[in-house]
Amino acid sequence: MDAPSGNHGVLYFEAELRPHRSLSRKALLCVLGGMALGSLYVTTLMYFMGAWPVIGFNGADITLAALLFWLNSRAARAREIIRLYDAVLEITNISPSGKEQVTTISPDWAKVELQERPGVVPRLLVRARNAVAEVGRQLGEAQKRDLAGALDRALVRRRSPRFSNPNP
Repeated sequence: MDAPSGNHGVLYFEAELRPHRSLSRKALLCVLGGMALGSLYVTTLMYFMGAWPVIGFNGADITLAALLFWLNSRAARAREIIRLYDAVLEITNISPSGKEQVTTISPDWAKVELQERPGVVPRLLVRARNAVAEVGRQLGEAQKRDLAGALDRALVRRRSPRFSNPNP
């Protein structure tokens, strides 16, 4: 459960957050293939009916759809890793291009806060004396509440360790 990890000390909590995508790579290729076949069918009909200018618009539609699906799958590479060590709370944001941004907060002063906003998913903030970091931007309300509870419990467990004393 609490495993030593490098120079930060004991690892109390770790969560990796990834954006949800409902299509696998294979399913995405099937959808694009079905769209291309449907477009080919309509394009062929339009050609035989003499409406050949439609061919360019169908090609543009398929190209645009493929570009948007590609951008969506590229955005799915982004992730956020939250680690609570003995010495530091580390929040790593990784962009779709692979660029990492690491924010460190002292766990001694860290406090988890759900900032409620009417009609909108609440913001999940980790506050310390001189730092504020928003985590889980891509999560829904229920997932944010679960993450807030788990992170808060890990902070409490880190602040109040249980000692095993074999000599009573």
